[in-house]
Amino acid sequence: MMTTRTAAEEADQLSRRRARMLPFLAVIYLTQQVSYFADAGSRVRAVDHVKVGAWVVLSLVLLAALTTKGFWLRRREVREMIDDETTKAHRGEALGWGFIMAILGAIALYFVSMFEPMGAREAIHVIVSLGIAAAIVRFGMLERRAYRDA
Repeated sequence: MMTTRTAAEEADQLSRRRARMLPFLAVIYLTQQVSYFADAGSRVRAVDHVKVGAWVVLSLVLLAALTTKGFWLRRREVREMIDDETTKAHRGEALGWGFIMAILGAIALYFVSMFEPMGAREAIHVIVSLGIAAAIVRFGMLERRAYRDA
């Protein structure tokens, strides 16, 4: 016998899943950055284009997940329930943290560049990665705390 879930039950389950998955996605994202910078050489190979392409795609997907309600393939009713006032507040705070980390990263890179030359691509990569990773981690922490305290 198949049981059907209400929109509220589905929204609750998806929200909890998002809270569990965001820190995991941040680890994957940051691991990808370590792999990119660990193998950064002076020569450009085809695999380097794939790495950068994967970084761009993952960055855009994570940014879209942070700035929208997410769960794009779910019913509108469910997406509206997932995006409650608490989630909106968490998203705003998380994006603020991401912005602050991006700015601090840019300032740090400015000083590092005085002693170690770096290209614009590397600097942009670090700044974007710091901002997105900080926002994902903060959003995940806030969402997890909200479910733990509920």
